Amino acid sequence: MIDIRAVTPAEFEAVGELTAQVYVEGGFVADSDRYASQLRDTKTRAEQAEVVVALIGGEIVGSVTIAEPTSPFADVAGDGELEFRMLAVAPSARGKGVGSALVRHVLDIAYDRGDRAVVISTQPEMVEARRIYDRNGFVPVPERNWAPAPGIELTALVRELV
Repeated sequence: MIDIRAVTPAEFEAVGELTAQVYVEGGFVADSDRYASQLRDTKTRAEQAEVVVALIGGEIVGSVTIAEPTSPFADVAGDGELEFRMLAVAPSARGKGVGSALVRHVLDIAYDRGDRAVVISTQPEMVEARRIYDRNGFVPVPERNWAPAPGIELTALVRELV
């Protein structure tokens, strides 16, 4: 069974390391990159957004950051939308439904809040994550694609709720 709950301060370091590890080892960011530091900084993410963890048997196996449009962690969310970022699943837990459970958790929160949509930005190389998004009804919105830095193109995906 996968349990999902808010991260605790005692877990900030472990969640940050897990998130950075997934992105670095996946080849999506260099360990020396400024973004890798942001991935490790769970404390700031938890102060300015919501960070939840997924656990199997009491072990943290995934996390995601959920941001309202007014959060510094919301890059593409507009009014009536909720954004999620930094989805990470431990290699040992892949294929067990952890990523899908985290995405569904975000969708449930947005639905309960009365939001009209959930948005995310993803890299085309994030093939495994993209399969999760596709299965959960996210569709590309090319006019919202953007580049956080030269040479890094992000695809915006939206899941309408209403």
